[in-house]
Amino acid sequence: MPQVQGKSRTSWRAKLYKPTRPKMVPISNAMAKRFGQGMMLIPTALELDAMIRKIPRGEVSTLAQVRSRLARWYKVDLTCPLVSGIYLRIVAEAAEEDQLAGRPDVTPFWRVVGDDGKLNPKFPGGIEAQARHLREEGHRVEKGKIFTPDSAVTAA
Repeated sequence: MPQVQGKSRTSWRAKLYKPTRPKMVPISNAMAKRFGQGMMLIPTALELDAMIRKIPRGEVSTLAQVRSRLARWYKVDLTCPLVSGIYLRIVAEAAEEDQLAGRPDVTPFWRVVGDDGKLNPKFPGGIEAQARHLREEGHRVEKGKIFTPDSAVTAA
């Protein structure tokens, strides 16, 4: 397979399983203006993966809700939004690799939607693939946005 310039040859699965440990750090002054003072979790990709796996079939969650659950789990004030966003992409791409390899029980990354219900164009297959997965689970999706029966996104 030819290497694409600027692209890593490391699989998404290898990135997901990269041995790292969670870290708790003080919220920086720059971030405190937006999030307040306290401690922040820098999670691992596998921890984010584990939280996404907890979202039941037929339900969705936002990344903010997943981050909040991780913060509660570690008894900190915040889970880093930047790192969580990067790891969400790794989780999604690794799940896609697993699915293409025929592995059962892939992480249901498609259950993570935007705060306003919008689908994620950066997920494998874009919003079309995410919409297909969500429709298969009984959700109504229109114009790149999910509509839940109560118009609210559920917590993970």
